[in-house]
Amino acid sequence: MRPRSLTLRLALLSAAWVALGLGVAGWLILSLTSSQMLRSFDGRLVNLLDAVAGVAAVGPEGQLSVGTVRALSATNFAQPLSGYYWQLAAPGARSATSRSLWDARLPPYDLAAGNGPHVRDVPGPRGERLRLAERAVVPVDGSQPVLVQVAIARGELDRDIRRLRLLVGGTFALLGAGLVLGTVALLVFGLAPLRRARHTLAEVRAGRRERLAAGPAPAEIAPLLEEIDALVAQNRATVDRARAHVGNLAHALKTPIAVQRAALAPEAPDLPLAQAQNAAMERLVQHHLVRARAAALAGSATTEAVPMAVAGEIARVLRRLFAGKGIEIALAGDESVRVPVDHQDLAEMLGNLLENACKWARSRVSLSVARENGGVMLRIADDGPGLPEAAREAVLARGIRLDEMAPGSGLGLAIVRDLAELYRGRLALDRAPEGGLLVRFWLPLR
Repeated sequence: MRPRSLTLRLALLSAAWVALGLGVAGWLILSLTSSQMLRSFDGRLVNLLDAVAGVAAVGPEGQLSVGTVRALSATNFAQPLSGYYWQLAAPGARSATSRSLWDARLPPYDLAAGNGPHVRDVPGPRGERLRLAERAVVPVDGSQPVLVQVAIARGELDRDIRRLRLLVGGTFALLGAGLVLGTVALLVFGLAPLRRARHTLAEVRAGRRERLAAGPAPAEIAPLLEEIDALVAQNRATVDRARAHVGNLAHALKTPIAVQRAALAPEAPDLPLAQAQNAAMERLVQHHLVRARAAALAGSATTEAVPMAVAGEIARVLRRLFAGKGIEIALAGDESVRVPVDHQDLAEMLGNLLENACKWARSRVSLSVARENGGVMLRIADDGPGLPEAAREAVLARGIRLDEMAPGSGLGLAIVRDLAELYRGRLALDRAPEGGLLVRFWLPLR
């Protein structure tokens, strides 16, 4: 099971990496140093071999012997079982050995392997490990070659290598432990702002704090804290808007309910009035439901819509709906533009605006989409009678209808305006170049 603590996980990874790195480095150091020590030991051994070979002699009757030189007298070849040994051997002759070998003999050597020198490990007279150097020497008179062997006990060399391994291993182990502990300390210190942020977030959730980013924070997590604060603020605003919508709906329904109760009184029932109040309440409920849904989605990171695609869907429906009037609906603009608006809300807004334009247009309705002032500007124009300047603001109020003979509830433009404000947009009415009404509808980009 993987550790759930980020500090523990990073500490384990750093420990594994330090152990691997220091292990490889220690192995390389030990290998190179041990090889160098062994080469130095072998060089000393070969020098002694050359010294013995230089004084080796074959007597007239084939006996083997060595002379005396300073290099040999400085060693312990004369002390029995001292760890320094030499041996001479030749075919058909009795071997000669140093006094230190006593009654033991060095392992034989195959002269067919070459003249040497050759160095190898062999067991000694007391079972110790010996480092043996040997070579075949051909006398000046051309007689049978003489095998010269010199051996030194390698116990001191092995002890030095073991001490080196303990020293390097202990040093690297302490270094690795220090690096791991230092890494853990750095992680604990470096991740302290995250732990403080967690405790602060718990206080925000408990209502004891308002914001996470109340004080200075490291540059790496400051944007994260600000985004969390923005999300918390957005959720609070959504809850506040939902409460406001519920209050507004309750307030708006009080009068229609009272009128309907009076219209359905047994002593003087007025069924047409009750039906009218029912229709009014239905429109109010629908209006507040749309606003509440839009308020919940406004600012969400997952909401996005393409104005040209939404307008195309609505235009296909309206062309069939107003086929009898022969209305031409022209769309133009950047098809790649996206706005942070819920698809259904954008369809609600554009549907109301285009349907109103088709109702009043004589023959043509146009919609254009363009980037403008850091957002997206949608312009809907018709060639109808237009609106007087004094009436343009009035039609944006809820339930206002300038022509009572035309079908509708008077809530279309009000819903568009309310939805636009929820998405930080703007709605304005003006005179179109064709003489009809021009609606400028601006929405911000993300």
